[in-house]
Amino acid sequence: MNIPNILTVMRVALIPVFILMFYLPFSWSYWAASAVFAFASFTDWLDGYLARRLNQSTPFGAFLDPVADKLLVAVALVLLVAEHANLWLTLPAVIIICREIMVSALREWMAELGERAQIAVSNIGKWKTAAQMLALIILLANPPAFNQWVISGYALLILSAVLTLWSMVQYLLAAKPHLHTKQKED
Repeated sequence: MNIPNILTVMRVALIPVFILMFYLPFSWSYWAASAVFAFASFTDWLDGYLARRLNQSTPFGAFLDPVADKLLVAVALVLLVAEHANLWLTLPAVIIICREIMVSALREWMAELGERAQIAVSNIGKWKTAAQMLALIILLANPPAFNQWVISGYALLILSAVLTLWSMVQYLLAAKPHLHTKQKED
């Protein structure tokens, strides 16, 4: 285990803490949950930076890092959908979660074909992630009431969902030649 891998494992371990903070019956629980989520999100950037900088990339880290990110985001979205219970949050959350499942399956399938590099992470994916994380931090920090913060969080989450769809289309277009070829028989 190296520092980047420890940070990734810590991000997964923070998920129950994040859930606990979210459900605490105190006025500050929104801020606490948002702070835990923000810290966990920061470790996502930090572990990648350290892995590259210290030349400590490992197969374990390459596997667990995207899983940890998807788990953290999916849990945050599920908690927020239950708390806010409206279309402005539910529809983008469904789009984001469904896209993540589809793109993960597509990446796995492309890896089996030896074509994983064809669907590498793009700049749109990075912008999507930034908008998504900022939206979730804002929404987690505020109770579900229509105020300027929550509305800005919804707007960022909707932007994230649009970028999510756009990046998914790019992945599908990159994989299209492989989706329409016949498999060789053994």
